[in-house]
Amino acid sequence: MSQQNGSDFCTMRGYDAPCVRQFSVFLDNKVGKLYELLEVFDSRTDVQICALSVVDSTDYAVVRLIPSNSTVSRQLLRERGLGFAEISLLVVELTRDHSLTSLCLYLLGAEINIRFAYPLMLRPHGAPTIALAVDDYVLAGQILRNKNFDLLGEADLPIPGFE
Repeated sequence: MSQQNGSDFCTMRGYDAPCVRQFSVFLDNKVGKLYELLEVFDSRTDVQICALSVVDSTDYAVVRLIPSNSTVSRQLLRERGLGFAEISLLVVELTRDHSLTSLCLYLLGAEINIRFAYPLMLRPHGAPTIALAVDDYVLAGQILRNKNFDLLGEADLPIPGFE
């Protein structure tokens, strides 16, 4: 579902937005659990975490992460017996002419809700990037592409050792 070599993937619906997979990993809210999770990814050379967000409560934490390789990440989480869910997110590059404010305005005009957002730790093309969970990522992707925003897919994320 990502954009590769500048060409868009098409589906029966028509245009399908480039996207990335976010994994929401459920952890006990205990000292060291986040470290243990991150260590699992650091031990591999074929995947790296590009974005991270932690939401905690008294008993548990939900760690949202965007890896550079969703297939490897899914396998790692399953092997460790960690509970997780995954969804598709848009990753949008922001510039002076394509700001977060204008992005919100265009999505508001289409009545598309932003459920949550957080920045990527890496800048694949040097520009600030933001991950967005929206009600309809295909429609949101169409709107943003029509407004000349650059959207990134998994293939656009850095490959470990090749940045």
